[in-house]
Amino acid sequence: MSRANLNELQAFVIIAREGSFTRAAAQLGVSQSAISHTMRALETRLGVRLLTRTTRSVSTTEAGQRLYQSMAPRFDEIEKELAAVAEFRDTPAGSIRISASEHAANNILWPKLLKVLPDYPNIKVEITVDYALSDIVAQRYDAGVRLGDQVAKDMIAIPIGPRLRMAVVASPEYFRKHTRPLAPGDLSEHNCINLRLPTHGSLLLWDFEKDGDEVKARVEGQWTFNSSVPILRAAVAGCGLAFLPEDMVTNALAEGSLVRVLEDWCQPFPGYHLYYPNRREQSSALGVVIDALRYKQNERFTVAPKPASPT
Repeated sequence: MSRANLNELQAFVIIAREGSFTRAAAQLGVSQSAISHTMRALETRLGVRLLTRTTRSVSTTEAGQRLYQSMAPRFDEIEKELAAVAEFRDTPAGSIRISASEHAANNILWPKLLKVLPDYPNIKVEITVDYALSDIVAQRYDAGVRLGDQVAKDMIAIPIGPRLRMAVVASPEYFRKHTRPLAPGDLSEHNCINLRLPTHGSLLLWDFEKDGDEVKARVEGQWTFNSSVPILRAAVAGCGLAFLPEDMVTNALAEGSLVRVLEDWCQPFPGYHLYYPNRREQSSALGVVIDALRYKQNERFTVAPKPASPT
């Protein structure tokens, strides 16, 4: 098979995986018109339509899906073999893609890897904030980060942080106008700041537990965000009650800009784990990342920076 045919097939696999000519062109470092021309040439040569194009999306036809399912694993194998050959170099090198929640990305991955990566200039790390619990194998991530009880049994899991705990907080100004809640049921009388999970589109339920009683509260309020940092900022500004990881509000509680309630209803739960497929061969680059992230007993958890003052 000619190099041109291989390039066409590689472009097709990336388009099918990404569902976008624009993103595929960016990955390949070519123009969108060039990759469109490549696909037309491949379809003409095969005499069958592989992709269905609309103004907003790209999807595979029945024939295209069959070709994708056949070719994608082969290109993955080629990439893995090339990465394995690169292991013969003196220093660890390669690209590592990690899927993680925003909180884990900001409070664990970023500070820990920041200390290590300057010593390994040939390692590239791509962190994608993802609330969808994506299949890291299907999405071609090298590793993912989930809470300990969410990791599939067929994965290797490495603890990268301590047990976690949530906190319900609001500003002193807010509580000057509202009675403090004593139980999760009281939240219906409060203005609560919601988190809309970016991938699922649903609102995060507030999970509580006390003396064996578990409560999943569906709260309402004037403000909804799809990121935890604006929620913290809104809580400090007096916009309502927030439900955030305990470490995110440590500074604000110490400074008195936030007040905590329902503390006895917020119980610790398993912390973050880095997980990856159980493969016989592990790249040295991934090994560097694993060693950097591995949680050590008595290790201090990173505290999020102080939110900017509201204007």
